[in-house]
Amino acid sequence: MADRCRIVIDRRWLIEESPAAVKAEVTGLLDGLKATRPGFDWTMRDLFEVAPVMTDHDAPVVRSTAAAIERVLGKVAEFVASPGTYDQKHIDRIGRMKNCIAYGPGLLHLAHQPDEWVGVQDMADSALVMALVLEDLLVAS
Repeated sequence: MADRCRIVIDRRWLIEESPAAVKAEVTGLLDGLKATRPGFDWTMRDLFEVAPVMTDHDAPVVRSTAAAIERVLGKVAEFVASPGTYDQKHIDRIGRMKNCIAYGPGLLHLAHQPDEWVGVQDMADSALVMALVLEDLLVAS
């Protein structure tokens, strides 16, 4: 029987959650195990912490993109908070450009996974959406 175990938990929190609440969720589970399993103990350390970001739904780039998605794909756009682990976080926090969104083809749950794939039609639709957004924002300015 092993006397120690090490796990890495990648728990990304929602924009409406606090880091303290998320950590309390995990430590609560571990404390519960410690209370019920003799000899069980645990320690935790953060590898890194990145807060989610989300651009206001009324920002021009958001409205324009939502309209283009509806026009091209025939469905209402979904708004998802960025977990903050890709370029949007850098543009938002370091570049201080708050009206920034991430948009692109593919399935979000496959993004940055070993077997990630994007369909050809998804690429073409995405390019058309981005072209319509660019046209709309440039004409409006």
